[in-house]
Amino acid sequence: MMYITIMAENETLDCITEHERILQEIESTDTACVGPTLRSIYDDQPNAHKRFMEKLDARIRNHDREIEKMCNFHHQGFVDAITELLKVRSDAEKLMGQVTDTNRRLQEAGSEVKAQTEEVIRCRIQQRNMATTVEKLQLCIPVLEMYSKLKEQLESKRYYAALKTMEQLEKTYIPRVSQYRFCQIMAENLPRLREEIKEISMSDLKDFLESIRKHSDKVGETAMRQAQQHRTFNSAVAKQASVGHYMKPVYSLNGRTHTHIPNGLLMDDTGDEEEADEEILTAQDLVDFSPVYRCLHIYTVLGDRETFENYYRKQRKKQARLVLQPQANMHETVEGYRRYFNQIVGFFVVEDHILHATRGLVTRVFTDELWNMALSKIIAVLRTHSSYCDDPDLVLELKNLIVIFADTLQGYGFPVNRLFDLLFEVRDQYNETLLKKWALVFREIFELDNYSPIPVETEEEYKLVVSRFPFHDAEVEKDFPKKLPMSQSVPQIYSQVKEFIYASLKFSESLHRSSTEIDDMLRKSTNLLLTRTLSSCLQNLIKKPHIGLTELVQIIINTTHLEQACRYLEEFITNITSVSPETVHTTRLYGLSTFKDARHAAEGEIYTKLNQKIDEFIQLADYEWGMAESDGRASEYLMDLINFLRSTFQVFTHLPSNNNDHASMSGKVAQTACMSACKHLSTSLMQMLLDTELKQISMGAIQQFNLDVIQCELFASSEPVPGFQGDTLQLAFIDLRQLLDLFMVWDWSTYLADYGQPNSKYLRVNPATALALLEKMKDTSKKNNIFSQFRKNDRDKQKLIETVVKQLRSLVNGMSS
Repeated sequence: MMYITIMAENETLDCITEHERILQEIESTDTACVGPTLRSIYDDQPNAHKRFMEKLDARIRNHDREIEKMCNFHHQGFVDAITELLKVRSDAEKLMGQVTDTNRRLQEAGSEVKAQTEEVIRCRIQQRNMATTVEKLQLCIPVLEMYSKLKEQLESKRYYAALKTMEQLEKTYIPRVSQYRFCQIMAENLPRLREEIKEISMSDLKDFLESIRKHSDKVGETAMRQAQQHRTFNSAVAKQASVGHYMKPVYSLNGRTHTHIPNGLLMDDTGDEEEADEEILTAQDLVDFSPVYRCLHIYTVLGDRETFENYYRKQRKKQARLVLQPQANMHETVEGYRRYFNQIVGFFVVEDHILHATRGLVTRVFTDELWNMALSKIIAVLRTHSSYCDDPDLVLELKNLIVIFADTLQGYGFPVNRLFDLLFEVRDQYNETLLKKWALVFREIFELDNYSPIPVETEEEYKLVVSRFPFHDAEVEKDFPKKLPMSQSVPQIYSQVKEFIYASLKFSESLHRSSTEIDDMLRKSTNLLLTRTLSSCLQNLIKKPHIGLTELVQIIINTTHLEQACRYLEEFITNITSVSPETVHTTRLYGLSTFKDARHAAEGEIYTKLNQKIDEFIQLADYEWGMAESDGRASEYLMDLINFLRSTFQVFTHLPSNNNDHASMSGKVAQTACMSACKHLSTSLMQMLLDTELKQISMGAIQQFNLDVIQCELFASSEPVPGFQGDTLQLAFIDLRQLLDLFMVWDWSTYLADYGQPNSKYLRVNPATALALLEKMKDTSKKNNIFSQFRKNDRDKQKLIETVVKQLRSLVNGMSS
């Protein structure tokens, strides 16, 4: 019980403490925040709010007592204060009246001052505004002046200066007065003006590019003419230096070229001794480059230089491709090539000027790349078009243009070695055209030649011939009139070969080659002329059907003299090039083999024509192969053939014999021709006997054939051509002779007995040949002697023939096995 009492007391104490805390919180807290505090009272123990209300009432009563005490304490003082305030009330009303009067009088007195003061203030404001306006106008006037200047520059197309003015406006002037609307409008217009300037400058550049494309021809022509004049001038200086007169070129800054010579005068590039004041035109003189400079500066200022450079280079590449495109008929005239070269030179002269004048618009790498591309195209174009040229003069002109073209561009620093390499190809083309031209010349000479020795009536005529051809004969020089062994074509051919060498030499000029190289080129081209062109013309001439034996003999003589003249051609080339023929790498002329081949071909043609003529006569043969006995005289066709051979070989005996070489040559040819003719005649006659279409031959036909062979042997023994030893020529008919003797004598026993012996009488008779002819005679005996079987002699002869045939067959079979 006691414990419960203690617990109740403790709870009561806690409740009282909590109520004190809440009251203190209500007294010290804002009224709006009392709600949560009061809510906590209801959330506590049951009936707690009653106790709290009691506590609150007690606290209110306590505060009322304290307020009452305080009011009682201050009440007397309050009463005293009210009493004093009432006393002051009358004084305040009096003072208020005085103040009101004073204020009225003050207002009346200050109204005038107020008006003057307001006027002063207004004037001061106007003055301040005017000063501010002047100050602002002083800031704006330079901006307006610069903008006006900008407009004037644009109107006068001074775009680079206009850009500089814009830059000053943007960086210096406009920022000072950027708050004004007109400045904002100016600032907004400046980018548009820049774009307009870019467009205008680009339009000027396009006009320039179009203009330069049209003027490239003139620029290139001027540059190539100057290069040619410089080459001529250098040649003149070299010549003067070689004779001790040295001329020093003086180049003035204004583009004029003068030359000092010993007498103090001035000589211009043409060599005339006069005051040389003719101005040498340059690319700047012919072309206005200001659009390029202006456009470059404009794009540089605008910070878009790279775009301009790329555009310029791209356009120039396109123009380069157009320039490098030749006209389809360029190869027809030298003017076509000249225009082509002028345009290319003009293009690269302009690029070279741009390279050195603009500092980066084009670079050396770009120009080198452009040149390499152009060079490949140029070489391909020239290689193609030069192949169409068939006129050596045009090819020579092309070579000169290429040399000047190369020298011109080399002077501007472009590598041109490939062009000089191309000239070697053009040289080959030039040589080909020369060879074609000289082939026509040679053919014409051969066609007009009469193929007879040159008649010389007087010494002057002899000297005239000798001046054209190196011929020397002491016997000919003594007595006139005479006939030179060669025909008229020989000195003409020799002169034309020299003309060819001169023509070939023209191409070697200005190629910057050594004398040894020029000598080698001349010798090689001359070798081509001799071994290909002249040799071909000689071979064709020899094969022509209208060329007879007399002409062939003369051709042999002509080729001999031309062969002997080759050493003089060697000396001629040596004198031109001053290169000793003993030099290690010196090419030799192949004329010796050329003329030897021609001579051998002529000799072979002589033999061929003789044999053809013999065949023509043989075809006229009309033997009666079944005749009983011969006519007692040789056949008419054979006599005609022998007479032809005699007259033919007379030509060889009539050849000039004043030269041992000629005599030995003509004798050798005559002997060979005579031997060839006799062998061919013998072979033809043998083939006539053994012809498979000939089935029967009588003994009378054999006798007639024997008479013809006897005439052939008589011809051979009559020495139609001198120089044969013994019966050498007669041996051509030995096969026929032994075969006919065998049948005429009917000496089969001896033939069969001695067959195979080296000393056999019928050593040259082949068993197969004898068998074939014997069978033809056997068939004839059977046909013509039907009743021969009733006569003993005929039967014996027939048996003998059959026996011999069997033995011959056994010999033939033995040979074949």
